[in-house]
Amino acid sequence: MDEKSEEGFLKLSFDDTNVARNLFGPHDENIKYLKKYFNIRASIRGNHLTIIGNKSDIEDTNRVISELYGIVKKGSAISPSDIDHAVRYVSHAHGEKEGLRKDQVYILPSRKSITPKSKNQKAYIDAIETHDMVIGIGPAGTGKTYLAMAMALSAYYKREVSRIVLTRPAIEAGEKLGYLPGTMYEKVNPYLRPLYDALYDMVDMERASRLIERGVIEIAPLAFMRGRTLNDAFVILDEAQNTASEQMKMFLTRLGFSSKTVITGDITQIDLQDKKTSGLVEIQTILKGIKGIRFVYFSEKDVVRHPLVQKIIKAYETRKPVPEGGRNAERKG
Repeated sequence: MDEKSEEGFLKLSFDDTNVARNLFGPHDENIKYLKKYFNIRASIRGNHLTIIGNKSDIEDTNRVISELYGIVKKGSAISPSDIDHAVRYVSHAHGEKEGLRKDQVYILPSRKSITPKSKNQKAYIDAIETHDMVIGIGPAGTGKTYLAMAMALSAYYKREVSRIVLTRPAIEAGEKLGYLPGTMYEKVNPYLRPLYDALYDMVDMERASRLIERGVIEIAPLAFMRGRTLNDAFVILDEAQNTASEQMKMFLTRLGFSSKTVITGDITQIDLQDKKTSGLVEIQTILKGIKGIRFVYFSEKDVVRHPLVQKIIKAYETRKPVPEGGRNAERKG
């Protein structure tokens, strides 16, 4: 196998026509399958394969093809599982070379590593790895949704689940949603925007859009979950403090076989009219002690935003409530 390479371009040539055909697969399916993992373009002419993309993607693709080439040379056919295994092997070797720590979450296509920045964040990641349902409760900016998204993408690219479902209640719209212009998705899209932001930060927009178009990643309001059973999926419920009791029960009973669920929320930021009806508040008592479910609590020390955010959260937590009479006196004055 001869190769000529330069930045953004790699050409591979194979002497044996049969080896090349078996490597490329029927209708070049094996090479097309690699696009699931790497942001590349490929062109095949006879025994020649040309790969175009950024340098890092090309290098990793070349390593995977070298692994597959060894399989074909032994006379074996290549299956999708062989490609998955080769990608994981290359990814692991690449990770060791860069000295990745065990507690990092590795996003395969973008080669982005997400590292927990606090003890609670580390406990959160460990809990998601070992439990089918994890509930993360704490203030904004502590990485609850972001880390859950990272774990979901990692699980998908490791073939642990076949799809990712992201949902949150559109409580801010209340009952006036129907009066807003546009289709239902256009109406609820602003309330789902934070989920898109986390996704696009880990996977480039083009790749993420393809996954959404194929239904691999579904982003939808909580109301759309009713009546469904979510099998072989990684499901994230964000802003769960704004789910009513019956909504939370509905969501919890959607969990199917070979699935994981992560529920996130901040019980100090409840937008429901009756805060006592929050499903997130309620499940802390109802689900306590159930095997397979883990609660992880965050504090202002876990905030990874601007340093002022930690101080602001701490100030709100320690403030003394103003007596009702004091409020009236202020108004009169």
